[in-house]
Amino acid sequence: MSIWQQSSTFSATDAPDPGLISTCIHCGMCLPECPTYRALRVETDSPRGRIELVRAVHEGRLDLAEPSFSEHIFLCLDCRGCESACPSGVEYGQIIEAARAQATLAGNLPPGLQTANRLMRLILSRIWLLRLIARGLRLTQQLGLDRLVGPLQRMRILPAGLARAARGAPRMSAEFCGQADLQVFAPRGRRRYRVGVLTGCIMQVAFGDVNRATLEVLAENGCEAVLPRQQGCCGGLSWHNGDRATARAMARRNVRAFDRDDLDAVVINSAGCGSSAKEWQEMLEDDGRLSEAAARVRAKTYDLSEWLDHIGLEGELGPINARVCYQDACHLRHAQKITEQPRSLLSRVPGLELIEPDRSFLCCGNAGIYSLLNPDVSEQVRSEKLDTIESTAADRLVTTNPGCQMHLAQGLDLRGNAMRVQHLAELLAESYASAREPQ
Repeated sequence: MSIWQQSSTFSATDAPDPGLISTCIHCGMCLPECPTYRALRVETDSPRGRIELVRAVHEGRLDLAEPSFSEHIFLCLDCRGCESACPSGVEYGQIIEAARAQATLAGNLPPGLQTANRLMRLILSRIWLLRLIARGLRLTQQLGLDRLVGPLQRMRILPAGLARAARGAPRMSAEFCGQADLQVFAPRGRRRYRVGVLTGCIMQVAFGDVNRATLEVLAENGCEAVLPRQQGCCGGLSWHNGDRATARAMARRNVRAFDRDDLDAVVINSAGCGSSAKEWQEMLEDDGRLSEAAARVRAKTYDLSEWLDHIGLEGELGPINARVCYQDACHLRHAQKITEQPRSLLSRVPGLELIEPDRSFLCCGNAGIYSLLNPDVSEQVRSEKLDTIESTAADRLVTTNPGCQMHLAQGLDLRGNAMRVQHLAELLAESYASAREPQ
């Protein structure tokens, strides 16, 4: 059967909104901003092309079960760069994520994604299990067993997919930092605010230093940090990859954890998690009273840089004499529309020279599990980004998202570039610590 014949279309639940689809005027302004189109030069791997595929399914001209539909829909990084470029304000993220949800319900998923969704549902819904697995992974890394991945793959003992996942795994933190490790972190001096902190899933086991630096920076700014034990994964990875049932369950858990009158704000140090948290209200809009709770949580949810800029940075910052390149995380720049706040905070650090890379809008190519499922395209996208970063000749690269931090650090290491990659919270914590050192 031709893929353009009359065929199955979207169901009524979680379908792409025809009104949103119709806002695309086919101008092509999105094409230069789209990482997959830049890499592949294929129309159906551009935002405009993907919207046309969604329109074709909606109109019954393309079968929802057609493999080529899911191939193009899931090859998108969901970076939302197209939204920033679009003169018509097309809400592309809502369109593509709804299309993925429909493809998932129809069982039309690219190779590997169904397994990945099942694993995320199993592990990320159970933080205790994630931490147990992370401890095992940390032990293998400490013993150097991860260096056996290459030889085992060449001997055909380890499948290519598992080998790729092992090579792409972040280094586990020496000390985890999540809600199981501490529940309250006191401010330094007078308390100005009491804030809830989302510790994330991967963040607490692979970026424990970033979480702890976040708590230190909040403490320097008079914020008592509360880490509710009931919280869990934000649900973003499941939502972006079409598993809405799992994402909504995670959203409910977090809304219940953070819907507290004693919190002035909910602060999040991961751009991807922050973007998802600000969509909990949308995820739960048909969930009765929990929808109202989600709206209350949304009203006081901030990215770390957004919150610090909002309350005004306090305390003495010490010198950091370095040339710093700031990398815009896609889900901070495009999804949350936050660009100036991180730069403003960096400009406050004495001795720091902030350098803007060319085409700062470029995606790094990580996109959650995308780099594992689509390694070739991911590498093409990362390579272009690294070229712009290396051209700055910076000493350090600063970002606000763990996926970007890990992916770019691995890429720089492969190139033999010793540029230090840090989270914004780590650099600010270092600056505060520098101010306390005897001169």
